[in-house]
Amino acid sequence: MLIVMIFISGCGKQTSSTSGSDKYETLELRYQGSVNNVTFPELAEDLGYLAPIKLKWIGNTTSGPQDIQSAVTGDVDFGGAFNGAVTKLKAAKAPIKSVVGYYGVDKNTWSGFFVLDGSPIKTVRDLIGKKVAMNTLGAHHEFMLKEYLHRNGLTNEEIKQVTLVALPPVSTEQALRQKQIDVAVLGGILRDKALERGGIHPLFSDYDLFGEFTAGSYVMTEKFLKQNPNTAKKFVEATAKAIEWARTTPREEVIARYEKIIKQRGRNEDTSIIQYWKSTGVAGKGGVIADKEFSVWIDWLIKDGQLKKGQIKSSDLYTNEFNPFQK
Repeated sequence: MLIVMIFISGCGKQTSSTSGSDKYETLELRYQGSVNNVTFPELAEDLGYLAPIKLKWIGNTTSGPQDIQSAVTGDVDFGGAFNGAVTKLKAAKAPIKSVVGYYGVDKNTWSGFFVLDGSPIKTVRDLIGKKVAMNTLGAHHEFMLKEYLHRNGLTNEEIKQVTLVALPPVSTEQALRQKQIDVAVLGGILRDKALERGGIHPLFSDYDLFGEFTAGSYVMTEKFLKQNPNTAKKFVEATAKAIEWARTTPREEVIARYEKIIKQRGRNEDTSIIQYWKSTGVAGKGGVIADKEFSVWIDWLIKDGQLKKGQIKSSDLYTNEFNPFQK
């Protein structure tokens, strides 16, 4: 019979290498959350998959690039962002590696580039000289817009004439209706509520461009992975299991669980938003990362002149070694 002895002292991090919980190099993972939303690590903790490791919330992230930069600086132990942003940060010599996919695009979960009904913008060339608003620059939506412009024949000089504007998502629809901007990126509940109000339609969406794909991943620093391999493995396993729980559990149960988590953590959030949750959007089982989910952005950055050919390869960017769902 295996008897597991658990010795936990204090409330900080600890290092040990025996049995039970002591095999984990640290029992606390610092992270940034997302307002009115439940992340898969938070779901994993609530489902008991992460125990005995606990999450320590240090605040909410403002964007994916900011979140993974916080991982690089050591302010958090993991951060998540669009894979194109991860690629750019890695190319800038940041010592990070993606360990599990966590968000993506499918027929239910997507973001559209919306214009007003009656807008003069009908084709890609009509976007020249116009303002396009998105939540943050240098991330998912900027890549999608530029991919759309490139695919439809605009030159780099013409693309530079399309003005990108960073706006809080909650303000974007109003800015569009007041004609302060010409195109608004809307996803999730903001998209659904805007469509309910009517008067807008999508010019294109990220689902139109790429179909179903995992778009972003959680990263850890190479130093953290080297010093905390057992903790990292537990984190990835738990997150992967949470993704599959959300994928295979009836939608109503997932929403109820998310609502419970949001209420219990007491951050004065609006649980009505979670009612619009539709799917995980993650393409790979358990967030297993596919090579193409990075190679496509490497190729894009090379084409855009932001990377040199051979500067970085996709195998430098991610690992599936900790994921129990890898084949």
